[in-house]
Amino acid sequence: MTWTSSDTWIVIIGSLSAVSCALLGTFLVLRRMSMMGDAISHAVLPGLILAFLWWESRASVPMFIGAAAVGLITALLTQWVKDAGKVEHGASMGVVFTTLFALGLLLGHTDFDQLGGKSPMEAVDLDPGCVLYGAIELAPWDVVHIAGMEMPRAFVVLGIVLLVNASVIVLFYKELKISSFDPELATTLGINATFMHYLLMTLVAVTTVASFEAIGSIIVIAMLIVPAAAAHLLTNRLGPMLLVAAAIGIVSALLGHFSAIVVPPLIGVKQTTSAGMIGFVAGLIFIGIMMFAPQQGVISRWLQQRALSRRIVREDVLGLLYRLEERSGMPRAASLPELNDALAAGIGSIRFALDHLGRTRHITSSADGYALTDLGRTEAQALIRAHRLWETYLEKNLPLTIDHLHAPAELLEHVTNEEMRQRLAEEMEHPTQDPMGKQVP
Repeated sequence: MTWTSSDTWIVIIGSLSAVSCALLGTFLVLRRMSMMGDAISHAVLPGLILAFLWWESRASVPMFIGAAAVGLITALLTQWVKDAGKVEHGASMGVVFTTLFALGLLLGHTDFDQLGGKSPMEAVDLDPGCVLYGAIELAPWDVVHIAGMEMPRAFVVLGIVLLVNASVIVLFYKELKISSFDPELATTLGINATFMHYLLMTLVAVTTVASFEAIGSIIVIAMLIVPAAAAHLLTNRLGPMLLVAAAIGIVSALLGHFSAIVVPPLIGVKQTTSAGMIGFVAGLIFIGIMMFAPQQGVISRWLQQRALSRRIVREDVLGLLYRLEERSGMPRAASLPELNDALAAGIGSIRFALDHLGRTRHITSSADGYALTDLGRTEAQALIRAHRLWETYLEKNLPLTIDHLHAPAELLEHVTNEEMRQRLAEEMEHPTQDPMGKQVP
């Protein structure tokens, strides 16, 4: 593989587009408007064509003006259809963007005298495949000269778009943050949440159009959603989320283009598109984060749930041994069959819990069965205390009969720490008995 300056420009252009989209996509994800990028990317088509007809030019500025105008119209119409038509937000987006996209197709294939009897699609030589899939491999060859320097036009355009997006986020960081999480609170604080919403939609429209020729509309949608969604799995703080989303966008651009060069020969394919590979790599990164994220990952949550269930079984064993001692009035051992009959957990889970409790010196084992040590008795006593305090609290504050107190208290005892036990005792004025007449340890 030979890496050339064109490859470097492709990665730079892809990174600029990915970061521009990821920054805005973070706010779309937080506002639960992820597919608004999809809607706007389709709906801007009539704006592009009308701008071309008005200025008779496909220069960037007219196209951006047309895209921004229709982007605003899309957001306005979506909200109006949602409110006036009493339909949910996704349906209103679907109605608006399909209607505007259809209008764009009609205008694009209509012959106009001012274009010499040609349609805008023919006059502007608009390749639908280019719009859909992008032509980032050709971007380094479409150059402009600025201050005597030759550089790709896409680099200049996307660099300006990224600068504008980053500047708006920095200037209106607080306003965008509050209005994204709580629009009502933003209005109460004097922040114009409506203005923030439409400002964001305008930036999305402009960024979408700026990225069309480089990476295509489909990959724009992916870059608006995937890096932000992946970052949201790693952090709930807005600042780090923006940085992580931008980093994922850059990594996707770099690894995507590198894979587009390296992978096809390995599988006997002549070539593939870098834009498509960028989107594919972003999807792989998201899947990896979804599986292995420290807190929100599938595997992490499975491990946490497994650890919690094992802890509950261990505590249930301690609680049962304590109750058996309490009934007999003296320390006693319980056999494995006795524990298995009394507990809802499977025999394997109970064996695992007994092994763990033995290693941590909470119980001892003998020919008679399993019995509490002093350490285990202290921990079991705290657990039973929490259980009976909760029964007392629930009986006093909820319309529950005595026979319905045990189940919720059994759930709550496993999430009650010493501070909460103390607060419960103070709230209940330090009871000595629970509603069933049993002693509160």
